[in-house]
Amino acid sequence: MDKGRRRCDLMVKMKIKIKMGIDFLMTVLLLLLMSYQITGQELHEWFGTEMLVLFLLHNILNIRWYGSLFKGKYTLLRVMQTLINISILIDMLCLGFSGVVMSRHVFAGLSIHGPMATARTLHLAASYWGFVLMSIHLGFHWSMILGLFRRLWNRKKTSAAFVWLIRFIAIFIAGYGAYCFHKQNIVSYMFLKQEFVFFDFEQSAVSVFAEYITMMGLWVFVSFYAVKGIRKITSQSRRKE
Repeated sequence: MDKGRRRCDLMVKMKIKIKMGIDFLMTVLLLLLMSYQITGQELHEWFGTEMLVLFLLHNILNIRWYGSLFKGKYTLLRVMQTLINISILIDMLCLGFSGVVMSRHVFAGLSIHGPMATARTLHLAASYWGFVLMSIHLGFHWSMILGLFRRLWNRKKTSAAFVWLIRFIAIFIAGYGAYCFHKQNIVSYMFLKQEFVFFDFEQSAVSVFAEYITMMGLWVFVSFYAVKGIRKITSQSRRKE
């Protein structure tokens, strides 16, 4: 009996580690995919293919989520999470289709033809929507990530000064991310007000990655504190009842 429980616990822990590994790789790949001026066309296609494979594995490992869609009560937070998850799924399907149609390296031998102009426009919008949606998705699970870091830190109490330092860094990252988001005119690509991206090929790799990390940080920050706010309001309303 004890051996069975231990084996079950080990399998659960292994699954969690695999999930975390996949999520980490997907986050890194997302940043690499957005940095087209650094990676170039061929690497961009390979990274995109790897992203699709990892996304498929991520969904297989979280298949129970789909089974629970029509079960239980839908709170505001659950509605938001469901909309984000379904939006990401649709976005990835759009990226996969348009990426294969436009491929000049990885899928070039398959002779898959399609409306190139439509595929390019679809890929442009879906790329930036995907970046924002996946960053928000990450922010929705940021509490869990912070909990993991606390366990690794192995400290029961953290000084108030350290907490405020982390908060200040988070605010700075989000603020700079907002500036970069505006500077790069991301909204115009998301809503196809501009149908061509103008890359700065002279920008250093460090600068490109730093900008996308802070822009990701912006949406993680926004969604993390939105979730905290919703949970606080919900708990207060329950107490009143």
